[in-house]
Amino acid sequence: MANGTCHLPIHLFSTAPQSADVAAGAYIETVTEVARWSEAAGCQGILIYTDNRLVDPWLVAQSIIQSTRALCPLVAIQPIYMHPYSIANMVSSLAYLYDRQIYLNMVAGGFRNDLLAMGDETPHDLRYERLCEYTTIIKALLTGASPVTFAGKFHRVENLSLTPSLPPRLFPGIFISGSSEAGMATAKALGATAIEYPQPGDDYKAAACPNRLNAGIRIGIITDEDEDRAWQIAYARFPADRKGQIAHKLAMKVSDSVWHKQLSELDQDAEDQKNPYWLWPFQQYQTFCPYLVGSYEQVAAELAKYIRVGFKNFILDIPAEEWDLRSANIVFTEAVNRA
Repeated sequence: MANGTCHLPIHLFSTAPQSADVAAGAYIETVTEVARWSEAAGCQGILIYTDNRLVDPWLVAQSIIQSTRALCPLVAIQPIYMHPYSIANMVSSLAYLYDRQIYLNMVAGGFRNDLLAMGDETPHDLRYERLCEYTTIIKALLTGASPVTFAGKFHRVENLSLTPSLPPRLFPGIFISGSSEAGMATAKALGATAIEYPQPGDDYKAAACPNRLNAGIRIGIITDEDEDRAWQIAYARFPADRKGQIAHKLAMKVSDSVWHKQLSELDQDAEDQKNPYWLWPFQQYQTFCPYLVGSYEQVAAELAKYIRVGFKNFILDIPAEEWDLRSANIVFTEAVNRA
């Protein structure tokens, strides 16, 4: 974490609000406010989503860069939206203009209906094969290995050069979903950070796994000094939603996402408050990651389990208020001390 809060290499990322959830006139102000919260709470960066419903993530990234001092946009990249040269050029251009590092969250799938609407019927595992080629070209351009020539099954470039070149110190961090075997293999082939949607902490072996030394997880956190107060906040923020439950079940039927199926198959009683690992918001189709809920001590103990097995990158859910990020800082500091 930044600001010297932790003495171990833990990298904490927040998530920007989605434009589909905020009125047009208020969106930029909302995003920049969350970005400032994130930087003040010690976050390394902030995830910016992309899909067919949302404004362009690169425009959001530029607004975040202009309103913060060092926060790094973690931009979601869907290969069917842009040529790999355009991605590399955007990274190098923002580095040239603002001297800021960008992180790339390489997305193989996204929403299946979004892909079909754009005429993309590529099966799940082949999308990861395509993503590997796509990211390989981006990396080659950004490392200055130009002109770049590459001939693959999905992408081909010949004598392609990138200007302006990227300073090596600003080379982007690259994240890839690692919940499936195809995703994990792609992350390994690219030397990228594999991001998982985690199981409960006790489901992982106590010893660190060599394949997980640069891995990360997506997680939400609601915590307070008082356990009961934390759960009150949690249920107020994520009330029961019958329409959401139906939408969740429909999404599970049409999605080929491995992480979605893995979380959906976990059986958890929503009223079980003895376990800080909480899937209720996911089951209500109100968010797309597990939550940890409880007292500072309980949540820190659960986070420490993930850190001990090798997770070093944590992407938090969209914060509802600034205290979400400040309290996350508290429990991560304690979790690192425990681990």
